[in-house]
Amino acid sequence: MKTTLYMVRHAESPFVFGEERTRGLSEEGTADAVKVADVLEGVDISYIASSHYERAVQTVQSIAERKGLPINRFEALRERAIKGLDYKAPWEDLLKAIEVSFVDLDYALEGGESTREAQQRAIPLIEQLLQDYAGKHVVIGTHGNIMTIIMHYYNKSYGFDFWNRTSKPDIYKMTFHHSQLERVERMWKGKPF
Repeated sequence: MKTTLYMVRHAESPFVFGEERTRGLSEEGTADAVKVADVLEGVDISYIASSHYERAVQTVQSIAERKGLPINRFEALRERAIKGLDYKAPWEDLLKAIEVSFVDLDYALEGGESTREAQQRAIPLIEQLLQDYAGKHVVIGTHGNIMTIIMHYYNKSYGFDFWNRTSKPDIYKMTFHHSQLERVERMWKGKPF
């Protein structure tokens, strides 16, 4: 029995320090969210899960409206913070830390969450969705880092280089046989972030 998860990475959202959970989409991001719904128009979606972060929810909102489905929000799908949210770090330092975290699954900067810790909170939910919606299509509103971490759990080839090539938004169709990942197909050809 094939079950399909559509990982929908959020659209463009202007970064505002301290507003990680509440910042929404830009004007371009809002327009792209409608295009995401267009891409998934012909899919018989049974369930929509999302990170509770506003930008992830807004990216799958048009899908929910078109399909007449609620957006079920989960803390377990929040973005992985490689560092504590209370201090700033140069982008180059963050990039290096993210790269290391896909080699050393227990690595994180001070106050941050390792890849292993993020998998331990997210994978039980993914496994539950695969069980509860076996044979169906599920949309997951997500973020680049946690999306890659989830995909890495099922196939180690998804790591830093993959994450670094994703776009905002992005859509990956993951086809499972039970809880075994069989295939990944990119459905969005956006510009890299």
